[in-house]
Order: sequence, then structure tokens, then C-alpha cells
Amino acid sequence: MSGMFDLCGKTALLTGAGRGIGLVLARGLAEQGARVVINDLAAEVADAAAETLRKEGLDARAAAFDVTDAAAVEDAVARIEKDVSPVDILFNNAGIHRRAPLVDMPEEAWRAVIDTNLTSAFLVGRTVARRMIPRKSGKIVNTCSINCERPRPEIANYAAAKGGLVLLTRAMCVEWAKYDIQVNGIAPGYILTEMTLPLSRDPERNAWIESITPARRWGKPEDLIGAAIYLSSDASNFVNGHVLFVDGGMRYAL
Repeated sequence: MSGMFDLCGKTALLTGAGRGIGLVLARGLAEQGARVVINDLAAEVADAAAETLRKEGLDARAAAFDVTDAAAVEDAVARIEKDVSPVDILFNNAGIHRRAPLVDMPEEAWRAVIDTNLTSAFLVGRTVARRMIPRKSGKIVNTCSINCERPRPEIANYAAAKGGLVLLTRAMCVEWAKYDIQVNGIAPGYILTEMTLPLSRDPERNAWIESITPARRWGKPEDLIGAAIYLSSDASNFVNGHVLFVDGGMRYAL
């Protein structure tokens, strides 16, 4: 394997990668030669995901820790850099949903989504960047969302977190680009995962999503792999602060 998309010799840490989009992205990076470290809050989930990839002949490790806990993040990153390898690529992918109308939304639901979807990217990004800066090299990719620009009812917490993540991506770029660290985002449209399965099973909502997507279909997690490889590789060495929408054209149809 060679060329500007080659990830051989690189170590990628992916948060929230025990299942869904994160696991698919981990597989995609590993297939390009990266050593992947899969994070999940639950150790059994992270271990099972890493084992699945190893059975496919890929280089994968597990790292269970709470991405919303600053001390846990510091300990985990230090352990990864000591026992595995320095982190060359960070994917801030951890995310949850807690749907409710704003007037009825419990404070717990607001804080849980903001902490997991936004604050974790700050905590893990800051911790990894502190090690990338002396090395003057690194890639950070934040998983944003079409909802950062196009919120809909009952997901105000999610939209606010993803909108904040877009601006955090740009702020990271402004501060860290001089150290040859590229920080970018991927903004998926509606991707069919365990999290979005209830929407796809609702005939009215499913029809609406397909109708406003020019591609006329849901995205698959695999549709994000190309963008992930691009933003993790030397092919994007002069791309910084950019959010790449992978949404079947939805951004321009709403």
C-alpha cells in the first residue's frame, strides 16, 4: 500500500467506536493500514469491536474510558501513547441522542448530549493535541452532522452540540494549524444506524427524509469511509477547519 491515502504506520484513536458509524470508520482506516484504538464507555463493547476487526486481519486495540471525564481522558491517552503508540489521528465520534421538545426537555437530557457530543471533543482533542504539538504533526476529525445547520423539532440539544462542534473544529484549526495539525469535520446526513433505526421505521418520517435527500435514500455508514480516509491522510495536508458534508445533497435541498 502506498500513496497519499496510505495510513500504514499511523495510529488512530476513535471515540464512540464500539458500534455504528465509529466502528465502520475504524474498519475503513484499518483497511488503509492504520492501527486503530477503539474507544467505548463499556469495556465489553470496545473489546468485542476490536476483536471483530482483529478476526478480519486488522490491527485493532480497545480503550474503554469516559470521554466526558477529563481525568479519565488524560489517563487513557497517556496509557495509549505509552503502551500502543503516539496518536497520529483522532476521531471525535462519540455521540448520543436524547429527543424531546425544548419546553419539555429535562436538564439532564440537555447536559448529557452537550457533554457527550461537544465537551468530549474538547477534552479528548485538547489532551491529544498537547502531545501532537511537540511532534508538529497530527490529524483531528470531528463527527458533526447535517443538523448543525438544519435542526428539526425535538433535537435542539443535538443540533446545539453539533453546531458548537463545527465552531470548535474551526477554533482548533486556528490555534493548532501552525503546528502542522489539521482539524476538520465530517457532517453526515441521515445515516442508517442503530441510533436512527426508529426514524426509518416510521413511515411518515422515513418518506420525509428520503424526499428531502436528492440521492433519494438513506446514507450507509460505509458512505463515510472515503471522507474519513481523506481527512486522515496526507491527501488533506493543506485542508484545515473544513467541514465535509456527506449527505446525498440534503444540505442544498432543504
